[in-house]
Amino acid sequence: MITLPAATTALVLIDFQRGIVGIPLAPHSGDAVVAKGKSLARRFRAAKAPVVLVNVAFSPDAGDALKSPVDQTTPTPPGGFPEDWTQLVDGLAEPTDLKVTKRQWGAFYGTDLDLQLRRRGVTSIVVGGIATNMGVESTARAAHEHGYAVVLAEDATTGLSADMHAFAFGHIFPMLGRVTTADQIELRS
Repeated sequence: MITLPAATTALVLIDFQRGIVGIPLAPHSGDAVVAKGKSLARRFRAAKAPVVLVNVAFSPDAGDALKSPVDQTTPTPPGGFPEDWTQLVDGLAEPTDLKVTKRQWGAFYGTDLDLQLRRRGVTSIVVGGIATNMGVESTARAAHEHGYAVVLAEDATTGLSADMHAFAFGHIFPMLGRVTTADQIELRS
């Protein structure tokens, strides 16, 4: 069990949005990690700890999307993204939640996430979301570099492949923070 102080801990859920949860994911389905994320969010809200919901979105002309030269681009669906792809999944958001829109993999760069956390006195974050090796890993690395204590909920996170997910949780995340499951996270007043 990992016990965290509610007054200084936030839950950060990455890309639980309509256009992402339905793609092929592993080792957990989109529905399974969303269910774990919703359960964590209910517990954080009950403890009066901040819940931050992060989505990724771009302007209609994609003028704000990264355009760095890379060997493999992030795939775009044929015909582009559906109109509602950036919207959070139904039943996730509550009025008290903080919402952050990012325009790249990580939730810190180019957003006010760090500002919102620091002004609320947050020193620890619990991270879950999609995809393990993209948005979740980028956000966890940046959180670690910003001095936050990081906890990663393995069963509230999934990736594009089971092997990539296992590598991150077995080799990368233990060097950035603590790895556990959603049910093993406890908040204290």
